Formats: sequence, C-alpha cells, structure tokens
Amino acid sequence: VDPSPWPLVAAFGGLSLTFGAVLFMHNYEGGGELLCLGVVTILYVMFTWWRDIIREALFEGQHTSAVQQGLRMGMILFIVSEVMFFFAFFWAFFTSSISPVFNIGGVWPPTHIVAISPWGLPFVNTILLLSSGASVTWAHHAIIAGFKKEAMLGLNITLMFAVAFTAMQAFEYAGAPFSMSDGVYGSVFYMATGFHGFHVIIGTIFLAICTIRLYFDHFSRQHHFGF
Repeated sequence: VDPSPWPLVAAFGGLSLTFGAVLFMHNYEGGGELLCLGVVTILYVMFTWWRDIIREALFEGQHTSAVQQGLRMGMILFIVSEVMFFFAFFWAFFTSSISPVFNIGGVWPPTHIVAISPWGLPFVNTILLLSSGASVTWAHHAIIAGFKKEAMLGLNITLMFAVAFTAMQAFEYAGAPFSMSDGVYGSVFYMATGFHGFHVIIGTIFLAICTIRLYFDHFSRQHHFGF
C-alpha cells in the first residue's frame, strides 16, 4: 500500500498522551494541555488512518492477499498483547487473593471490604457479553452467506447488548461499597473491570462503524476483513 504519515503522527500522539498524563497527575503546569493534545491527536489519527484503510480496500483495490496476510498478523499480535495486558491484572489478583498478606488481615477479601456478590449484576453482565458474542457470530455467518438484512439485525442486537453492558457496569460502579483507593482489592477490581469496560466501549464503537459500513455495502461475501 502507499506510504502513510499516520504511524509517525500516532507515535507522537501516544508520547504526548503518556507524558501529559504523568505530568497532569503530578500537578505540573501544562500537563493537562499536553494530555488533551495527545488525546485529540490519537482520535484524529484513528479517524484518518482507518479512513485511508477503507479507501485502500474499497476503492483502490490494494488489499491483495499479501496485504491481508499482514493485516491478519497485525490483528493476531494485537490480540496477543491484549491477553498479556489482562494476564498482568489476573496475576495481581491471584497473587493477592491466594496468599493474602497480614496487613490486609490475612484474608481475602480484606477485612474492611464488603465484596460485590457475583450472582447479581456481574452475572447479568456475563450473560450479556456471552450473548453479544453469539449475535456478532451470527452476523458474521450472515455476511459470509450474503444475507445483509440478517447481518444488520445481528449487529444491531450486538450493539444493544454492548450498550446495556456498559450501562449496567456504570450502575454497578455507582453503588459499589468500596473505591479504587481501598487497598489492593479496590485497585485490582477497578483496574481489571475498568479496562475491560473501556475495551467494551471501544468494541462498541468499532461495531457501530461496521454496522454503518455494512449498510453502505462495504462488505462482500469474500472481502469483509474489517468486520
């Protein structure tokens, strides 16, 4: 494909985002502005880069089998990096819970923590997520079979599940009896579930874009790698 300026711009955006966030958290002057610049740069690059990829694939016909192979490898490596990212949080959870240290009372959950029951909202949210996986797979098979109407229905159902999940998690956070500053339990809980919720929000945006693209016939039975 044609050379692109976006990787370099994205790298500068990521740099200013992380530097800005650290400076902002330590109350340095200009930290907030640098953070905002990073966020805006990243969002701008996301829009323009993916717009270019859609143009390459749809109108220029540049996505040959070799290019598609590269995209596949990129996606696989991205998913592996995500697995490692969450592995770190699970590691923190299991380290803290299997052998709790004496300064949290030697028990898990720690003595001062009132834990959220897994059979309430967390159980509903699990059902919502598993159901959304089923409906998006249905949409995928519908695209392969050439059934646009069924694919649109499957994607819309998936988006409904995703929005419901995010609303439920916000409700759960609002009523949680502990905060992120409540020791290792609060830290692990909010880091893991918070980043997971963030991933769900990003995924919802991705699927919304896919729904719009499907409506405008961007996907064929053979070419739907973006989906």
